[in-house]
Amino acid sequence: MLFDNYQPENFFDEMFTADGTTRPHYRSVAAALNDVDPIEFRNKQTAVEASFMRGGVTFTVYSDSQGTERIFPFDCVPRVISAEEWEVVEKGLIQRLTALNLFLHDIYHDQKIIKDRVIPPQYVLSAKHFRREFMHFEVPKDIYVHICGSDLIRDKNGQYLVLEDNLRCPSGASYMLENRAALKRTFPELFKASGVHSVSNYPAELLKVMQYCAPANFRANDAPNCVLLTPGVFNSAYFEHAFLARQMGIPIVEGRDLVVRDFKVYMRTTAGLVKVDVIYRRIDDDFLDPSVFRADSLLGVPGLVNAYRAGNVSLANSIGTGVADDKVVYYFVPHMIKYYLGEDPILPNVDTYLASEPADCSHILANLDKLVVKSANEAGGYGMLMGPWASKAEIEEFRKMIEDNPRNFIAQDPISLSRHPTWTEESGFEGRHIDLRPYILYGEKIVVTPGGLTRVALKKGSLVVNSSQGGGSKDTWVLRNSVPE
Repeated sequence: MLFDNYQPENFFDEMFTADGTTRPHYRSVAAALNDVDPIEFRNKQTAVEASFMRGGVTFTVYSDSQGTERIFPFDCVPRVISAEEWEVVEKGLIQRLTALNLFLHDIYHDQKIIKDRVIPPQYVLSAKHFRREFMHFEVPKDIYVHICGSDLIRDKNGQYLVLEDNLRCPSGASYMLENRAALKRTFPELFKASGVHSVSNYPAELLKVMQYCAPANFRANDAPNCVLLTPGVFNSAYFEHAFLARQMGIPIVEGRDLVVRDFKVYMRTTAGLVKVDVIYRRIDDDFLDPSVFRADSLLGVPGLVNAYRAGNVSLANSIGTGVADDKVVYYFVPHMIKYYLGEDPILPNVDTYLASEPADCSHILANLDKLVVKSANEAGGYGMLMGPWASKAEIEEFRKMIEDNPRNFIAQDPISLSRHPTWTEESGFEGRHIDLRPYILYGEKIVVTPGGLTRVALKKGSLVVNSSQGGGSKDTWVLRNSVPE
């Protein structure tokens, strides 16, 4: 039996209780997998990896000088979420994105949350991605963040916590879709018997969001022309850009494919210029328009910002959303929820210390070997110190960086992330730490795709799940119905 030797150990395990009992919402999965012998399972695992390679389901690691393109490792045992758990997660994510959008509108207009001293002004005004150029700019439908990927973890008690919000160009939705397709091919009987919500509607929902956010002067009887703007084939997420554009049936373009004439954006085609109404940009603000932001950018489109200001083109996500992506601003999201909605957060933050607060900074510097330290605007597992596992040299390097620029750092107590049975070649199934990135779309209403990307720290004992740091992924199943206890 596949799980006979599996040990939950002293962690919250998604599939088994501490005494080894299968949790109710995993019973059908465990029963089906226990009928598979290890050799057959290994063969299926190998077949999935080969199919990912043939299909080009890859990502790029910039720091790897040996061949940077690789497949995203995939584990065939799905992560299962009960209907009751998901109901709470969904409400919490909708609450959070509602508050974040109200915050973005507020700080680019009246800044009431600053005037009312809920958030100290220096944290907003010094944020790297706060765009003063867009004060009092009216974004279409008052929606700043159309696509959000908030990272969730579960602690030792199984409580869901928000680790961070990704509000600029969250990636990974394509792997969510490819993982589901792979598992349906590999274990079709398992999938059919489990009553799982589909995630296949994500590209259609994403396209609806883009169309809904078309410019106000767009003629309602026509379908807006939407495109996906990518940095190009050397970007780490290019597979995802091409995949989503193909699934939505819209062109994928680079900056050189677009041109601005009379404050309108056009796409160069073999039939001449075609007007563009909505751009799903996968390029950060800094590189969008060299005539406004970084002059050395070869990725953007000169004049794009003026076309945006003129209301002739919409951008998803809007310019300036990155201020709410800042890990220092993340600290204040529970305050935003209370301030704008008058509610308590359904999904709490991880306890966080701000290095720019003197008392917090003293605590951080005195406990660097016990804390997880993060740079305010890094992603992908970069700019992070895992204190308990760091060398003395790494700790001293971060100490100096914090002392030089405390605004740029936060720290958190290490969370014993929940674990999930994950296949290893050496020992069969072992527990590996996981997180979850659900995808939230904001158009006519806020829609949370029932599932998301479960990321797995494949290295034994590691808490870092990012693909660029050796992480893999699992399919995420949200059950349609309650399961009897």
